Amino acid sequence: MKHKLASVIENAVKKATASHALPDVPLPSIEVETPKFENQGDFSVNIAMKMASLCKMPPRKIAEAIKEAAEQTEETVNETENSGMVEKIEIAGPGFINFFLKPSSWISTLHDIHEKDASYGASDMGKNKKVQVEFVSANPTGPLHVGHGRGAVVGDSVARILSFTGHDVQREYYINDSGRQIRTLGKSVFFRFLELFGETREFPEDCYQGEYIRDLAAKVKDIHQDDLKNLPEAEAIDICARFAADFILDGIRSDLELFGVTFDRWFSEKSLFDAGKVMSLIESLQKENIIYEKEGALWFNTSDHDDEKDRVVVKNDGLTTYFASDIAYHHDKFSRGFDRVIDVWGADHHGYIPRMNAAVEAVDGAKDRFDVLLVHLVNLLRNNEPVAMSTRSGEFVTLREVIDEVGKDAARFIFLTRHYESPLDFDIDLAKKKTNENPVYYVQYVHARISSIAEKARERSVSLNPPDEKAMGGLINTPEDIGLIKAMSRYPEVVAESAAFMEPHRIAFYLMEMAALFHSYYNKQKILTDDPQLSAARLYLALAVKKVIRNGLVLLGVSTPETM
Repeated sequence: MKHKLASVIENAVKKATASHALPDVPLPSIEVETPKFENQGDFSVNIAMKMASLCKMPPRKIAEAIKEAAEQTEETVNETENSGMVEKIEIAGPGFINFFLKPSSWISTLHDIHEKDASYGASDMGKNKKVQVEFVSANPTGPLHVGHGRGAVVGDSVARILSFTGHDVQREYYINDSGRQIRTLGKSVFFRFLELFGETREFPEDCYQGEYIRDLAAKVKDIHQDDLKNLPEAEAIDICARFAADFILDGIRSDLELFGVTFDRWFSEKSLFDAGKVMSLIESLQKENIIYEKEGALWFNTSDHDDEKDRVVVKNDGLTTYFASDIAYHHDKFSRGFDRVIDVWGADHHGYIPRMNAAVEAVDGAKDRFDVLLVHLVNLLRNNEPVAMSTRSGEFVTLREVIDEVGKDAARFIFLTRHYESPLDFDIDLAKKKTNENPVYYVQYVHARISSIAEKARERSVSLNPPDEKAMGGLINTPEDIGLIKAMSRYPEVVAESAAFMEPHRIAFYLMEMAALFHSYYNKQKILTDDPQLSAARLYLALAVKKVIRNGLVLLGVSTPETM
């Protein structure tokens, strides 16, 4: 609807220029906004203020000229439409032009929704730009917990939204299968393995304490019996580490698939070392004086690129840091031709952003093509009491347990009811409720309710085809009708903003607003009436609502039930 009104304004400016009411100047971009208050019209434009300096005229006088020209022509984008879309025009303040549309002009939005169907809201704003979204990337040292779940649904939804807006998206999981944490995992399993043979050692505090470690040790025993006891300890620990990491990673894959999250690529950190890419890049950067030696260690001069200080990439004992492999990994990403790289991290990695920005800029000159989304922790509540979560102590609720208890849909939707940069209280009891208190139930019920209405309509032989255009304008004209259509007309804009800002919660908010509008509509207006034409018109409206709700839920990875 906004682009149609923009055409009305453009034509009005041309007409005012032709009549010499306005001087012939370049037309600035036309920005059509939705006012905050209904008494300010359906749409408002500030074109008069933007033209004031060009025309050397007061903006209000410019607005009056545009208003007069628009009222004279009342043109629409479609030249075959002669009735016009504008009911009245008002000038407010210094020169804002407020447009009030005819109720009948909104009917075209319904046709647009039905015609585009599953693609309503889609766009080509991405223009096939290659985008990589890397998310979850949890260390394979333990099962996924609910915090990982929030990062998973944020990354997955961002990827879905970017794909829907024309981007060529690849989802990637970075497997941290090298380094200290994997060695700690192997030590944890090996010590528990020895306990199964009656050998007890003091279990280090830095080892993983969860019951799952004992389960892994038992599996190692089933495979190797007591053979590991006869190997050098370092070798036995390495075997335990590899087995445990692979087993845990298989569980992570399974949990994510259950959660509706899949990846195009699982990238191994170990593969970077096996291919010599980490040390090769370090040597190359040394030649460019981006990496230098000091006190027996190798340092990356990140301070030259807005980081607070330089960072170690190879310690004085010869071991590389996590930063070293992260530099090589992100260099590998950009070498694959991505126009944009998006990382989804936990909020505790906030301090890591400046050094990665520095590395990306120094190595690939790609700081402006690198984004990090920081996902804050989830406070899990049961009976209004917080549930402790610590992977080190083993006292945590796994993502699988949450999915099993509340379901994929409730978990995904509730994770997106707050901006990912805000802490989230996840109430398990609320997530299980089959009432309007549960946000996902509240939205999904609209979809199911309209499905039920459509089934009753078929039973009553109500036409699924709308009345003709003229009749529709006389049937779909109540404030509730127009309110629903106006809200649906905003959906493509909401999707575009969600893509631009990488904020999927905007769609969750929108869906809850749409659900509230429809529930209110349903309580005030009867959809299936004794009037066949009115029933067909309102059913056409309701089915449009169903399609918009479905499209939004799909972008969030939430199902669209026909019955509930």
